[in-house]
Amino acid sequence: MIKQKLELTWIGKDKRPKLEARILLEDAEKSYHAATRSEQAIFDNRLIFGDNLLALKALEQEFTGEVSCIYIDPPFNTGEAFENYDDGLEHSIWLGLMYERFKLLSSLLNKRGSIFVHLNDDELDYCKVLLDEVFGRSNFVNRITVEARSPSAFSTVNPGVFKSSEYILWYAKDKSEFIENSGRVSRSPDYAYNKWLDNPDEDFSQWRLVPLMDAYEKSPPSRSRRPDSLLEHFNDFIVNNARQVCRLASISDLGAGEKIVQLKKESLKAPGRVFKLERSSGLDDVYIIDGQQLIFYKKNVAEIDGKLSATALLTNVWKDIAWEGIANEGGVTFRKGKKPERLIKRCLELATNPGDLVLDSFAGSGTTGAVAHKMGRRWIMVELGEHCHTHIIPRLQKVIDGTDQGGISKAVNWQGGGGFRYYRLAPTLIVNDAWGNPVINPDYNPEMLAEALAKLEGFTYRPSETLWWQHGFSSERDFIYVTTQTLSAEQLQALSDEVGENQSLLVCCAAWRGITAAQAAERFPNLSLKKIPKMVLARCEWGHDDYSLNVANLPMAEPEPMPSERLPENRNKAAKGKSAADNQEDLFAGEANE
Repeated sequence: MIKQKLELTWIGKDKRPKLEARILLEDAEKSYHAATRSEQAIFDNRLIFGDNLLALKALEQEFTGEVSCIYIDPPFNTGEAFENYDDGLEHSIWLGLMYERFKLLSSLLNKRGSIFVHLNDDELDYCKVLLDEVFGRSNFVNRITVEARSPSAFSTVNPGVFKSSEYILWYAKDKSEFIENSGRVSRSPDYAYNKWLDNPDEDFSQWRLVPLMDAYEKSPPSRSRRPDSLLEHFNDFIVNNARQVCRLASISDLGAGEKIVQLKKESLKAPGRVFKLERSSGLDDVYIIDGQQLIFYKKNVAEIDGKLSATALLTNVWKDIAWEGIANEGGVTFRKGKKPERLIKRCLELATNPGDLVLDSFAGSGTTGAVAHKMGRRWIMVELGEHCHTHIIPRLQKVIDGTDQGGISKAVNWQGGGGFRYYRLAPTLIVNDAWGNPVINPDYNPEMLAEALAKLEGFTYRPSETLWWQHGFSSERDFIYVTTQTLSAEQLQALSDEVGENQSLLVCCAAWRGITAAQAAERFPNLSLKKIPKMVLARCEWGHDDYSLNVANLPMAEPEPMPSERLPENRNKAAKGKSAADNQEDLFAGEANE
């Protein structure tokens, strides 16, 4: 019996593109850095302008297994761009293009890395199955529900249930290696904590408990008498004195440990006295009075966004991140596409540490890079739209200069620093000449050609400063040399002598003369010869510059004519391009009248 796996299928799934691994060209005029360098500042960040599928392929050789966290916010496929297409085609195009991206993104993650995919419910469930296939169902971490909008007079005109949520699918590269950071969120204090420890600095056996309100009434009163100000003043009192705010909780004889139950029984024999059970292994000590456990509120207080706050454990429903008022974050406007900096900050807090590498291949307005930069993470962003120049670069410049004090800047005390390098994808390596013959793109200079062929052959491009024939390497003894010349047997002999017996050299050249390939292989065992451009012609889809998800620009199919409109010129001759079955009617058309 053939073993089959459960997977999502769609039209064209097996037709995978042969992507061209292009080189990246730095534009120093668009790169940007702070005027001074500090030890903590990170300068080697990358902003890449170009199709993101080609950009991911371009990053594959250098960054495989290097990325710690990926956040992407791909087009939601809302149907607006697909109104003229069959629903099955719509999903197939979206799934097919995302499938290729997920494959490459997975290869870039390190073994402790993870990916956040932000979606609405249009493709959410399809994408979940797709991610199960690429990353493995066992590596699913969580599905996070984000309250992205609230009902308003304009958004609640239509009847039915108002859609307020978006979703983030979170997967680990390898869940057995993945370390998830814990998180807490701000909340109002828990008023079940209604006791006050009056003398915390004395020995626990002498502690006195009084009602919380008694202690609050002795504190300096609020300057305002407004109800909301009074409540805020009371909440601040609880938070700022959390080590003295406490409550009593019952102890189950069945659920608690044996030592705790025994201490509970002893406390019942000595009313009003506090007993203590010291615990090791990082566990908090247990305090018991009158058969009940004394629990302090300080465990529920933490610093959130730079402010001490009452907190609760973070769940997978995020309702505390405001989306209103983010229009001007970063000093750029990006309607319907911008995400709050606090949202990205939370994702990075859960999955990364300072210095980790973060990737966003749908950069949009540049929020991911801006947040990663402020948090001391390295980053790579990819964007094809012109807003790469009109939005992202100006935004990052403000971040680096320290003038962007919106978003999370105050929460992380951002003062500026660091920098980034701007790259664009190189044009395709192979083009057709005036006669339709494939040739090297004339836009490529010798250095670009050497780098491109090194990448395609799996070599690291790093020209030697001393050896003219070393353009790159794949190991300590394996090198590549690229030239557009035709090499003679004498030149090959000179190359072979320089390389030596203990090293090998891949020679990429226009041709060679005076010797056959078989003779060269026998005579020069340390050389491998390949012809340019023949060596790479079958490797890739040359000249394909756009793998974007916007299928609205695809050509429309010609409408099928109605049966009554089909009038072939010669009904006795099979129509060109039609199958035999399509022409059976014509073969017997005249028999009815005979």
